[in-house]
Amino acid sequence: MSEHQHGDNCGCGDEHEEDVFILTDEDGNEHEMVIVYTFETKEKTYAVLLDRNDPEADSIIFRVDEEGDESFLVNIEDDAEWEHVTAVYEEIVQTESQA
Repeated sequence: MSEHQHGDNCGCGDEHEEDVFILTDEDGNEHEMVIVYTFETKEKTYAVLLDRNDPEADSIIFRVDEEGDESFLVNIEDDAEWEHVTAVYEEIVQTESQA
């Protein structure tokens, strides 16, 4: 996975389809989610997803587990892992917003 997602207006010249993941919320509503950023911490990879049709909605972070050549998005259910991952991501966002 790359940290750069190619959107319609990215201007990088690559023809690239964005990966769309359908997630169902607790109310049974389906959301088309796209990966907007990936990062690694503690030898694990995490993906930040946004709702493709509601870019103002909060992002969601999933762990990326790999099994052979396949990658899977997995909910982070461990509280300590979640706190660490969100702290790392907030630090990344702060660093990038200051650049």
